[in-house]
Amino acid sequence: MRTRPVVRVGQYLALAAYIVFLGFPLLWLVSASVKSSSELAALDMNVIPKSLNWGNYTEALQKQGLARSAVNSLIVSLLSMVLVVALSMPAAYALARFKGRLRTVGITWILVSQVFPVILIIIPLFLVLRQVALVDTLFGLVLVYTTFTMPFALWMLQGFVAAIPTDVEEAAAIDGATRFQTLRRIVFPLLMPGIVATAMFSFVAAWNEFFFALVLIQSPENYTLPVALKMFVGGEGKVALGPLAAGAVLATIPSLVIFSVLQRRLTGGLLTGSVKG
Repeated sequence: MRTRPVVRVGQYLALAAYIVFLGFPLLWLVSASVKSSSELAALDMNVIPKSLNWGNYTEALQKQGLARSAVNSLIVSLLSMVLVVALSMPAAYALARFKGRLRTVGITWILVSQVFPVILIIIPLFLVLRQVALVDTLFGLVLVYTTFTMPFALWMLQGFVAAIPTDVEEAAAIDGATRFQTLRRIVFPLLMPGIVATAMFSFVAAWNEFFFALVLIQSPENYTLPVALKMFVGGEGKVALGPLAAGAVLATIPSLVIFSVLQRRLTGGLLTGSVKG
């Protein structure tokens, strides 16, 4: 059935409006990052700056240790991502395939963890981590991020596992494949889109997290990027808008790179799944 031209034009207009809606904040941020202090102070709403002031990027990199904080964020995010994916895969498979009381307990834990206010546990969490000497350490932050990201990642991944027909695994078993061979050669390739989606979610969640890092990290050399960007706000409320915008632009780049790399694997996994399904 052919789409009418009027409908097609309307679809393109809606798509263009959606792109503008999503892209405008990033465009404004990039514009603010190259504006001078006087232009920003004038609250000029023009997206195109009157002159390019690249000094904001120099100031952002030289002050507050932004480069070191970016490395810390990258370490914490990558380790959290690997741990979340590695722990979620077997748990999600068990949750999706094996019925019983354990599944009920697991589902209940996931749902409760999603509605539980984090603010209520921050002090007990701080005291526990201090007892085991993990306060003000990147490893402690990795453990916290892994713990709090896993419930949603597990819920998301078990949905992908449940979507894989059990008939495929039964056919592999009839052909003589062991459980491990079935998981490695059949289930794992079909599950690749879910694994990639879980990895992207875990990385972005850890990369953008601010509250736990603000409370648990105290030394400037261990600051993550969100905490380092907060330092551009002075004690009297004075904000260095230009360097802050430049730092925010720089902080956005790694997330876009990781998304671009993993997005290719996501597409490849979908194609693999369609062939083998």
